[in-house]
Amino acid sequence: MSVASRYRQAWEGFWREAPDEPGGVFWDADPKVTAALHLALFEPHLVDAELALVDLGCGNGTQTRYFADRFPRVIGADLSAAALDHARRADPTGQAGYRVLDAAEKGAAEALHAELGDANVYVRGVLHSCEPADRQPLVDGIAALAGERGRVFLVELSEAARPVLGALAQSPSGPPPKLAPVFRHGIAPGEVADDAVPAHLRDAGLMVLASGELPLVTTEFTDDGARIELPSRWLVAARSM
Repeated sequence: MSVASRYRQAWEGFWREAPDEPGGVFWDADPKVTAALHLALFEPHLVDAELALVDLGCGNGTQTRYFADRFPRVIGADLSAAALDHARRADPTGQAGYRVLDAAEKGAAEALHAELGDANVYVRGVLHSCEPADRQPLVDGIAALAGERGRVFLVELSEAARPVLGALAQSPSGPPPKLAPVFRHGIAPGEVADDAVPAHLRDAGLMVLASGELPLVTTEFTDDGARIELPSRWLVAARSM
C-alpha cells in the first residue's frame, strides 16, 4: 500500500467514525474563533474577493459554510469522501460545493484550477498532518489553485505545539476523548519546523506577504476545564512577481 493510500484510508476511517454534532471533532471549533479571526487577517491581502475560495482540507465543512456566507463561490475540498459526506449533511441547502481532492496528487489541483480559474485558498492545519514526502507536492498544488491572482492563507501548528500535544498524549488518564481518535487512526500530527513552511511556499513559487502567530483553538478541554489551544503560525502568500 502506498503512503498516499495509507493516508487516505486513515482519514476515511476517522471520518466514518466521527460524530455529526458540531464540535464533536477535536479541531471543529466555532468559526467565530477560527475562520472569522483568519479572515480578518486574510481579507486585506485579497486582490479579488470575487474569485472562488477553496477551503482545502475542509473536513466536515464547518469553516466552509462560514466562508460561503461571505464569498460568491466556495468549494470545500478534502481527501476524504467520508468527511465530505459530513459536510453535505450539514449543508442541506448547498451553500458551498464539495469535492474530493488530493492536492498533493500531480494534476489534481491543476484540473480544479482549469475549472475554477485562479482561486483564493484557505488551508488550516493540513500541512502538519501530511506525510513529510507529501508536503512540498501539497504546497505546489496550493500554488496551482491560486494561480496568478489568488491569495493563500495557511495556518499551521508551530514547533511550540509539539510539547503541548505530547503532554496531552501522555497524560496519565490518556489523551482527551476528542484527540484519542486522531491517534487511534494513525493520523497523529507531525512536527513541521517553523522555517520549513515559508521554504515550502518559496519552492512552490509563492512569496509571503504577511505572517504572525495566533493560537489554534480546539473543542477540547484539559482535566481542569481549560480550553486547549495550540500554538500556531499563519502566513498569507501569493505568486512571486
